[in-house]
Amino acid sequence: MSETTGTGRSARVLRMSNLFVRTLRDDPADAEVPSHRLLVRAGYVRRAAPGIYTWLPLGLRVLRNVEGIIRDEMDAIGAQELQFPALLPREPYEATNRWTEYGDGIFRLKDRKEADYLLGPTHEEMFTLAVKDMYSSYKDLPVWLYQIQNKYRDEARPRAGILRGREFVMKDSYSFDTTDEGLDASYAAHRDAYIKTFDRLGFEYVIVKATSGAMGGSRSEEFLAKADVGEDTYVRCTDCDYAANVEAVAVRPPAKQAYDDAPAAHAEQTPDTPTIETLVAHLNEAFPRDDRPWAAGDTLKNVLVVLKHPDGTREPLAIGVPGDREVDQKRLEGQLEPIEVEPMDEAELRKHPALVKGYIGPAVLGEESQSKIKYLVDPRVVEGTRWVTGANVDGQHVIDLVAGRDFTPDGTIEAAEVRDGDACPNCESGTLQAARGIEMGHIFQLGRKYAEALDLKVLDENGKLVTVTMGSYGIGVSRAVAAIAEGNNDELGLVWPREIAPADVHLVATGKDPDVYAAAERIAADLARAGVEVLFDDRPTKVSPGVKFKDAELIGVPTIAVVGRGLAEAGTVEVKDRRTGERQDVPLGDIVRHLTEIVRG
Repeated sequence: MSETTGTGRSARVLRMSNLFVRTLRDDPADAEVPSHRLLVRAGYVRRAAPGIYTWLPLGLRVLRNVEGIIRDEMDAIGAQELQFPALLPREPYEATNRWTEYGDGIFRLKDRKEADYLLGPTHEEMFTLAVKDMYSSYKDLPVWLYQIQNKYRDEARPRAGILRGREFVMKDSYSFDTTDEGLDASYAAHRDAYIKTFDRLGFEYVIVKATSGAMGGSRSEEFLAKADVGEDTYVRCTDCDYAANVEAVAVRPPAKQAYDDAPAAHAEQTPDTPTIETLVAHLNEAFPRDDRPWAAGDTLKNVLVVLKHPDGTREPLAIGVPGDREVDQKRLEGQLEPIEVEPMDEAELRKHPALVKGYIGPAVLGEESQSKIKYLVDPRVVEGTRWVTGANVDGQHVIDLVAGRDFTPDGTIEAAEVRDGDACPNCESGTLQAARGIEMGHIFQLGRKYAEALDLKVLDENGKLVTVTMGSYGIGVSRAVAAIAEGNNDELGLVWPREIAPADVHLVATGKDPDVYAAAERIAADLARAGVEVLFDDRPTKVSPGVKFKDAELIGVPTIAVVGRGLAEAGTVEVKDRRTGERQDVPLGDIVRHLTEIVRG
């Protein structure tokens, strides 16, 4: 049923009696996080396959509302919407090497003529080629283009419902400029648009420094929804405005230390000490220090991993970190993307007979060493620092091994875990505090990587060909629905922000009195004519009031209006604010005006 206002604005009445929805009382067995549980239970989405979900009518309305907010803010800065196909040819991705770099992360397929295609995981190449096809002069630029479209990535571990799926909806946009200054201006405009977008979406978020990963590029920031279930860890400084994804944190290294008077390195018997804990205990017993006890941070732990390159080749890597730190797998992969990282297992270790498990030391590591294994160390391992580390002999460690004197690594890498209390990289007094978040948006300056690979050039004002520079700006649209649900729920169900909700008012008719249902019908029609979207629970009397009330709480429309006992007894309709729980009895003659005023704020 639809009604139209005198001004031409139409609104719909969605009837629960024929709406394609099924609410559930129990959580789905595979649900891990609140958004997954509630979106399935309330009838917004249904699982089709691992990491693949069907959007049901209520869910699609919420998704479209999110898309509408994004379109509003993108259009407001002058960006233009287009849409590329999801099925893409291999050749552009070969030109940028991403056909190989994506490895197992994309869906590849062949047509009947054996030509290679992929389902688009992202569309940098297609945007670049579209501009190349249509523009040839600096006068055509800058141009900002965007699309909202399904993307496909073969996630190894899809989880948390629509938070991390194999098919998802994304807004991706790109700016094209002739100069770095132009790119800075485009980036700033998109950043402002993102702030306005996320301010409207209805969840708490933080903007953090980030890495660009496999995309390449320079300046990079993420918009993270604050959530305990988030897969991303970020840190903020206690004293300054520094905030960063842990993958982007740059450790402030200590100053180089003089070692002229340092004792010579000496190997000592340290039996049965294959772990940092057993080593420290043995050092304090057998080789006590005069100044203080030995600690885990005095030791240098060497961790072995295997790098799996996109072309399938495998390469060992050794990483040296202070013994009181662990290697953060996600942080490590962030430095090496698109390379995948695996722990070195026993079978792989046997391929390197020069290494003694549990006692591996720098003497046998490095590209110039016997093992030929590249050796990268934490930035804290600076010249002059003294360490206790493996002697590469079973049951022995080396004490007073000095970096720069006794060993020289092949380089440094930011791979050690970042912890609460670590020094801020940006100021002298602050320390870092960690929290969890969900990546909702990512903006970064791509520069000329894709333009150079695909030969996107235009003539400048002097008639000279110049390579275009690009910015990339993404928002996880379907993920935003889950993030909003994560931040807007209670023990009863979802509590949607008004601008996101599938309807403005959830109208519930209860009891067996035909006059109650007739009055509810009139209210629904009048609200629709006033431009108010109504979800009308008009299900027959065999559906109990208790079931209707529970469904209303679960579905989470911000305003609930109940036509029932109050109408018969006092001529009133109960109005409930879903967020605060506040209730108000409103006379029937005033109910449409009252609800309309609530909706319009």
